[in-house]
Amino acid sequence: MVSQEQRRRQLAREKYLRQQQRRTDARRKARIRNSVIASVLGVVVVLSVSVYLTKPFEDDGKKENAGAEVTPSASPSKAPDPCEKPAAGKVEPETWKKEPAMTIDESAKYTMKLDTTCGEIDIALKASAAPHTVNSFNFLAGKGYFDHSKCHRLTNQGIYVLQCGDPQGTGMGGPGYTIPDENLKDKSLKGGVYPAGTVAMANQYNAQTKQGRNSGGSQFFLVYQDSQLPPDYTPFGTVSEAGMKVLKKIATAGAQAPDPQTGNTAPNATVVINKATVAKS
Repeated sequence: MVSQEQRRRQLAREKYLRQQQRRTDARRKARIRNSVIASVLGVVVVLSVSVYLTKPFEDDGKKENAGAEVTPSASPSKAPDPCEKPAAGKVEPETWKKEPAMTIDESAKYTMKLDTTCGEIDIALKASAAPHTVNSFNFLAGKGYFDHSKCHRLTNQGIYVLQCGDPQGTGMGGPGYTIPDENLKDKSLKGGVYPAGTVAMANQYNAQTKQGRNSGGSQFFLVYQDSQLPPDYTPFGTVSEAGMKVLKKIATAGAQAPDPQTGNTAPNATVVINKATVAKS
């Protein structure tokens, strides 16, 4: 017969095993949940490869910007389209085999203007801190690469960004070449936050595997509200005050449900870059 002490020990052992199993199950569910979040919040595809953010957010609501004017609902919005019809014309995709030769003056000031269906977004570029990135945008804008392209993605949970720069409008496009990561120690990136107004490169970097550095192409994102992100995405510009109003108008209109093919949450607003220009000031 089993003594009372043996029975007590057996019950304690079973209780311990159940606790361990619950902890294991909880960790497994957390990994699955974080994997889903990371996939939904993926930033870019370059050279026709689908790429996602791989570092999950520990607390989606932890870093909300208390002073922000816009905090859209995470569910799809039914708000009316606040933007105009796109200008006449169509995307003429083109690719190149290698990064363009350096032609900008790193000591000069440059601005990029996105003439969109929702209004003008002016961006002060950081030529000295991110010369390869600014030079690439100067080259691509000069080729009309961004003209008539859609901003294909708007995120409104975890991170708050509008993503543009893919002529395909799917998150799958790129210019055929990649550029190096730059300016990852920018003084504006404090506490793992990309502040509202930041313009940064999307890329293929996987923080878990440490693979995918220097993989930026043409896709970029504009931060309309402080967003918790690791400093892995080249910050190369700052949106003007007037441009922020345009971004917030777009954000207020909300995002659509995830596309079953790409996972992108497209903005409800019809955000099309009619014309992109880079100018030396």
